[in-house]
Amino acid sequence: MSETQPEAATLVVRHQVRPNHVPSYETWLRRIIITANQCPGHLGVDVIRGWRTDVAQFTCVLRFTSLEQLQDWIRSEQRRQLVAEVVPLLCDGDQLEIAQGKDFWFVPETVQAPPPRWKQSCVTFLVILPLSLLMPLLWQPLFQRVPWLSDHLISDALITLSIVLLVVYLFMPIATRAFAGWLRPQHREERS
Repeated sequence: MSETQPEAATLVVRHQVRPNHVPSYETWLRRIIITANQCPGHLGVDVIRGWRTDVAQFTCVLRFTSLEQLQDWIRSEQRRQLVAEVVPLLCDGDQLEIAQGKDFWFVPETVQAPPPRWKQSCVTFLVILPLSLLMPLLWQPLFQRVPWLSDHLISDALITLSIVLLVVYLFMPIATRAFAGWLRPQHREERS
């Protein structure tokens, strides 16, 4: 390899997509990949998808033959227009990282740690307590009409099944969204 040959460059683009906007984002992503592919020096792109607490994360790794060609792509009017179009779908805007050289070690963001167990326990208690008080009262009229359902084992099984299904499929998803800010670990570092 000659010493005058430019060194390859890598662009890492991170996007956190707002809930319910993933299909629109993926359509946009296909368009920007096609556009970037037509740029001089473009060597290819890899897309890594992930999820983090109801937010889709997309990391795109674009490679160019030189830093200059990569910067031309970043400054291009086509890219500027496409990014302006997608920004309303994103939580944190367009996050860019540039690395020079053939070898680039891409380190994905760490997955968000689960909330402390005591916080999970508090939210679970707030959901289960009202249901455990309410469900026996709601089942009582049926137990009176159908005596064999009022058997201790059968009635407990029906009440427990009702509580579990309501907790898992209805109330916990609502509660975790309602308490998301409290459950989410506090970030000490702010992105620039």
